[in-house]
Amino acid sequence: MKIVLTGSLGRIGKPLTQSLVKKGQSVTVISSKPERQEEIETLGAKAAIGSMHDVDFLTNTFKGADAVYLMIAWDAIGNSFDKSIDFPTEFSKIASKYKQALKQSGVKKAVLLSSIGAHTNQGIGSLSVYKGVEDLMNQLPDDVSIKFIRPVAFYPNLFRFIQSIKTQGAIIQSYGGDTKEPWVSPVDIANVIVEELGKPFEGRSFRYVASDEVSPNEVATILGEAIGNQELEWKVVPAKELLKGVLESGMNEWVANGFVEMQHAQGSGMLYEDFYKNKPMLGEIKLTDFAKEFASVYNQ
Repeated sequence: MKIVLTGSLGRIGKPLTQSLVKKGQSVTVISSKPERQEEIETLGAKAAIGSMHDVDFLTNTFKGADAVYLMIAWDAIGNSFDKSIDFPTEFSKIASKYKQALKQSGVKKAVLLSSIGAHTNQGIGSLSVYKGVEDLMNQLPDDVSIKFIRPVAFYPNLFRFIQSIKTQGAIIQSYGGDTKEPWVSPVDIANVIVEELGKPFEGRSFRYVASDEVSPNEVATILGEAIGNQELEWKVVPAKELLKGVLESGMNEWVANGFVEMQHAQGSGMLYEDFYKNKPMLGEIKLTDFAKEFASVYNQ
């Protein structure tokens, strides 16, 4: 198969590229950074250097592909502390360009990285952008088959807590406790994408991806053991206090409000209602595995 991947060589893109090349697929990786070309080619893939905002570039790169993998990276849109960015509008713009490029290129099979929460745009904070992305892609003609991949929270998101762990000895959030919630490794996401690319495409479908289920308190215990801090706790503070803190740190107002609203949805369990109605088989990489990587970064 000839497969085109967006997303460059990020946490999902690199293992995805490696797996597909190993299976003998012809892989083209789109990246906006010319300095990525050598690394892409070293992995055995072809590099297509250009912008996801350039419909002509996307169309020409997609042409002749058997399938494409689409993703919209938050950091490709901009920094969460850039107050001038309208994130929902930017997500919509890129999704629209993907939609146009698919239509113009004639590609009939696509796998799109969406997110947990994409089943609704109510009460889930910043994750609401993914419902809009899926809705836009669903406007394509019926002969374009699309598989929406909906991962849960990424393990690497836990890196953002390193500063508060070092300065306050705690992971500080507006929810917590002993109720388990799903987490996922980017490698397990890549494995699912490879699996779905190898299966028949028909119509529109979605699939959730998760690696482990652990409670906030268990997260603190596992990470604490990995870094040698047996006293590490997951500390719960009022939502207003957390919001005040992130706004004072300079975070984009929409992102900050969405972050806190998302935590409310996590704490109430609302965010996971559709996930548990369509619960997937868990992946191989558990939080205890990721904790070793966390400790390595923490101790640098």
